[in-house]
Amino acid sequence: MEDTPSKEENTRVLKVLEALKQASHDLQTHPSPNSAESNSPSIKALLELETESDTILSNDPLLSTLSEHLASLKSLFDTLQKSCGHGLGSFLARRVSTQSISRVAGSIELEIQAWIDRESIDSLMKGLKEPLQIEEDELVSLLSQFEDRVLQGFNPLIRFNKDVFVGQVLMGRMIHGVVSMASWKSMKVLSSLIKSIKSPLVDEIESNGEIPKIICFLDYKDLHLRVVTLDCVLEIGYFGRREAIEAMLKEGLIKKLVELQRSDLGGDLIDIGMFGDEKDGGNRETRFLENHPFASCVARFAVQLEVGEGLRQREKRAFKQEILKTIRNACVSNAEAATIEAEVLWGSSP
Repeated sequence: MEDTPSKEENTRVLKVLEALKQASHDLQTHPSPNSAESNSPSIKALLELETESDTILSNDPLLSTLSEHLASLKSLFDTLQKSCGHGLGSFLARRVSTQSISRVAGSIELEIQAWIDRESIDSLMKGLKEPLQIEEDELVSLLSQFEDRVLQGFNPLIRFNKDVFVGQVLMGRMIHGVVSMASWKSMKVLSSLIKSIKSPLVDEIESNGEIPKIICFLDYKDLHLRVVTLDCVLEIGYFGRREAIEAMLKEGLIKKLVELQRSDLGGDLIDIGMFGDEKDGGNRETRFLENHPFASCVARFAVQLEVGEGLRQREKRAFKQEILKTIRNACVSNAEAATIEAEVLWGSSP
């Protein structure tokens, strides 16, 4: 059984690979024949790192392709050095070699990014599998790194691409771990990931049975957690398909939202002339929501369903009627019901 690489060893490998990646990127950014001359900083860095990284790469089978690319790069550079004449043949040979060097440099950068992605995922998965063995801030930091990587996008040629990076197995484990943390930091990351990955991530949240747990956070005493959970619920409402919306409503979401709207941190934007008011660019509404995060939360949720991407038009109409019916049963007075219903009707299409 092979020994698991130590954290220090992985850090050392990462440092070398980051330097290789930067040198490869620089070589692609300046692909002129002069950039491939022996005095080019990018070429120097790559050749020096090729020698330094030889031992490191040989210890990791996942870096074998990268090792091959580096060997190809060295061979191309030797070929370029030999084509130093001034004739047309030498000129064409230099052009071809330079283009090949730039192409191999691009492959090197992609391979390195794939390795970094794998290491990032492994660290995240270990943290989520054994949350008691890692500090919450460190785990949230790993989640934030994952979020940043998703936001960067993915090159369609990379072998370890988005399909793998946000694949079903990974997503299921990650979502369970994030929700189980039951903290505002983890829920904030989840909300942001929903914005990035959209409906496929909401599908995973629903199919893994995490929606009831998320809705429960709206009852927690931790105000920050409740506020961030509402943001997450609104994102699920925007990107969620029928099954996800049904799951939220089944957990009594509308009743919970009515109670939050009734609280001191709630309120009715329509009563103070702010709901849907775009005359000042929504600034007054934004400022009010900063101090009253649950204001008009029922209508805000209904609007997310109305303008969102996850539902068909007939599903939107059906859910709107269901929400209006639930409002009447959840309110403590006819006046409260009338106000919330008016906001829902005002904020969405007939």
